[in-house]
Amino acid sequence: MCLDEWWSNMVEKSPDVVWHSGQVRPEDRRALMRNASAVVWLTGLSGCGKSTIAMALEAKLIHTGHSAYVLDGDNVRHGLNSDLKFSAADRTENIRRVSEVARLFADAHVIAICSFISPYRTDRALARSRVAPCAFIEIFVDAPLEVCEQRDPKNLYKKARASLAAGKPMAFTGIDAPYEPPESPEVHVQTDRQTLDQCVETILQTLRQRQILLEHA
Repeated sequence: MCLDEWWSNMVEKSPDVVWHSGQVRPEDRRALMRNASAVVWLTGLSGCGKSTIAMALEAKLIHTGHSAYVLDGDNVRHGLNSDLKFSAADRTENIRRVSEVARLFADAHVIAICSFISPYRTDRALARSRVAPCAFIEIFVDAPLEVCEQRDPKNLYKKARASLAAGKPMAFTGIDAPYEPPESPEVHVQTDRQTLDQCVETILQTLRQRQILLEHA
């Protein structure tokens, strides 16, 4: 089944909504972009290193002649998802919207690098379901909670601990809201044990093995 057919079948549509397939073939996009369709989904606690890895991966891909773009959790809340807060329902809607945007990027054969805490397995499963099965690569960016708290680049853990002590929980992931780690991610990196370069190279190896990256002639 081609990607157009896959995504057409995934659309929840009324009789008035029709999927319009373009005239550009997936293989033509693949040749132009020098990569296959893919969504690389980084999940993990705040401070685990998701954004740092995502930005480094994007730079590496671009510098080697591929097409990639980072959809970052903070960045999308400046615009696309600026109306959402951090309740469980809003977190789910945040991931739903991003997964649809990532699907469109993948359709264009731009490797969508998604960096989101995305704490719930069901939400990540939904994101996976929006793309062809071989195109979704879940990356568990793993670091112990105590390490993430030591890093705490935005002082969020400190604020969450203080609020919890004052009897005003913030629903902050890892402190007073749950994080459900992936059970079988395609890639598992440990940022308290691996360098940034090692983490990026581990992901690149998977992209090569999946034949998502084309070698230059």
